[in-house]
Amino acid sequence: MPVALFVTCLVDTLSPEVGRATVTLLERLGVEVEFPRAQTCCGQLHLNAGYPEVASALARRFLDTFAGYEAIVAPSGSCVAHVRAHVPELAADPDDVADRTLDLSEFLVDRLDVHDVGSAYAGTLTYHPTCHSLRILRLGDRPELLLRSVTGVDLRPLADATECCGFGGTFALRNADVSTAMLSDKLRRVEETGADAVCACDASCLLHLRGGLERRGSPTRAVHLAEVLAT
Repeated sequence: MPVALFVTCLVDTLSPEVGRATVTLLERLGVEVEFPRAQTCCGQLHLNAGYPEVASALARRFLDTFAGYEAIVAPSGSCVAHVRAHVPELAADPDDVADRTLDLSEFLVDRLDVHDVGSAYAGTLTYHPTCHSLRILRLGDRPELLLRSVTGVDLRPLADATECCGFGGTFALRNADVSTAMLSDKLRRVEETGADAVCACDASCLLHLRGGLERRGSPTRAVHLAEVLAT
């Protein structure tokens, strides 16, 4: 049975290369991927901004759109976390969508039982575990297991890795000064590793990191796990 790609609105509009890399990787591993075109935002932004009625409508749409799929895979820890923690309640439906919706690294390690996906990457990386993937999804070392199995990669430890990058969705807008200070601390730690790139599982946090790196004139890049594994 095919799996459904939940691409997320941020990947679809701002980081389409992450969605393409996800499909490339999964198809290389023999997975049949379908993209339900009726999908829209999962409602995370609306719930965080104080619009539960809109979030509820989007939750019901999510359940309708992804009904019938045994696995729904997304390259975004925060969106997966929202689906698990809030969508069934918002939709007033005891659907098993929380069990069916998986972060990419979870799907690879837990469902496919794969660590080495046949990738080769020339360069140095450091890994930033984003807040949702760390504290809600509890991905643990799954992403790093996958990265360590990539041929040619030099994975360097990140000091204070579990500290937030300062994005937090609407937090970065409502608390810009605090967010900027947190980002500065995170980028300083990233640059201290000497790595060519910082890798994460969440496209939204990577957008925040990438913007900060560009403003600093840093040569360090921000790359998604899917982009590394698809090489």
